[in-house]
Amino acid sequence: MLKGCKWFCVSSMLYLVLLVIAASVVSAQTPLKSVNSPEGGRIIYGVVDGAAGQAAAMASVLRAVHSNCGERPQVGQVFQFRGTDTVGVFFTVVNHPAGNVKVAGLVMAAMNPSQRVEAALVSDNATRFGNTVNAMLKELFREWHPGSAVAATPSTPKATSTVPAAASGHSAPAAKLRMVTATDNSASIGIPDGWTLDPRSAGGTMLVTGPQGEQIGLSMTRMAIDPTNPNQRRLPHVPGTIVYPFRGDLVKSYPDLFQAWRRANGKPPAQLQVDTIKPMPAPQGNHCILANGHMDPDGKGMQTFSDYMCAFDPGNYGAYIVTLSHMLVSNTLAEQEHNTLTAIIDSWKVNQEVINQQTAAASQQMAANTQALIQQSQQYVNHIHQIGADATARMNAAQQAHDMQNQAFEQHEDAISRNGQAFSNYLLDQTVVQDNNMYNNGTIGHGTLWNSTADALVKADPNRFEIVQTPNFWKGIDY
Repeated sequence: MLKGCKWFCVSSMLYLVLLVIAASVVSAQTPLKSVNSPEGGRIIYGVVDGAAGQAAAMASVLRAVHSNCGERPQVGQVFQFRGTDTVGVFFTVVNHPAGNVKVAGLVMAAMNPSQRVEAALVSDNATRFGNTVNAMLKELFREWHPGSAVAATPSTPKATSTVPAAASGHSAPAAKLRMVTATDNSASIGIPDGWTLDPRSAGGTMLVTGPQGEQIGLSMTRMAIDPTNPNQRRLPHVPGTIVYPFRGDLVKSYPDLFQAWRRANGKPPAQLQVDTIKPMPAPQGNHCILANGHMDPDGKGMQTFSDYMCAFDPGNYGAYIVTLSHMLVSNTLAEQEHNTLTAIIDSWKVNQEVINQQTAAASQQMAANTQALIQQSQQYVNHIHQIGADATARMNAAQQAHDMQNQAFEQHEDAISRNGQAFSNYLLDQTVVQDNNMYNNGTIGHGTLWNSTADALVKADPNRFEIVQTPNFWKGIDY
């Protein structure tokens, strides 16, 4: 919906310049008419002399915008106003002569009964256009009736209105509305007596229901994940997330994406009959459609629906955002309540200041969550490192204990061997004698002799020979 457009942004004062722009489009003998809008902005309309058709008329206006502003305007997709032969296109442009002021506008063209082309231009400062365009269109269509089809539908000038047109113009007058506000003060909307505001309305989203089952949900938003993206596995599948491949062509994918939206809400598929669907103007990176038709949401019979759905291009991990404005009303009430439904939707206003505050708070929270996740990840890594260090320390300690145990065991075994050999020598009447004369290889000899022989050697040369005590036995020689 126009009130939800976010691409109209920047600053100030281009109204007189746009008046000059529009005046340059038509010849001098065909003066343009100017209409003042109560909410601001500039409205200009008139016959475009020499234009061969609607496309030529709009191109002439846009060329004049280019010439006067010093740059080519950026335009969206051309669309047709519902129930009319009027076509239009949104544009943005920076007016360099006026101090690089950014302006947003809408150019429209239609054939009048005399087969001359009339064009209209509504424009405002880009920072305000999203909030003033609906009011400007209402003022324009009160006075501008270039063709009978346009004149027959003055109550539906809204280019992106999601209310289906009345089939025969027998819609009752719009009911008196009372304003209600979301609990977070982010948006307000007018509803008739007997209608209720869903307490879940917040963040600019408004959900209202009528006494006979009428439903209107404006600017509902859900996160979506493209399961075909190879990086999507790195994203958590939070409950309520839409899982559907992003293809960019909502005209083709709307029916399946709408069913995926229902699945994310925990609802079964609905019988869906799309009567008309067309792309709508959207900023770069966003894709929008307007769909009308009939559906059976609960197995109780077909009802009239109108959806305005947008999908943003996904990021690197396959995540993207889907917004939906949805209206559902029984077939018998669709025509009768057309004007009332239109009035309800037109009354919807978003408190941009609150939305900006909520966005800033959400961004701060996201940054804090990211930092906390980084800290948790670092703590986890440090914990892993500590586990590894502890394991290494335990392994080293165990190895040291094992070595000490082996050493003690070997010493114990050696002592047993020494004592065992000494006892054996005693039983065999033998003695270990050491020869203190060093051999050529630098060693001192040991030998086991009979006790009498050992005593004789030591007595004969006590400086050279000596009795070896058990602790001094040489392993591998004496035992």
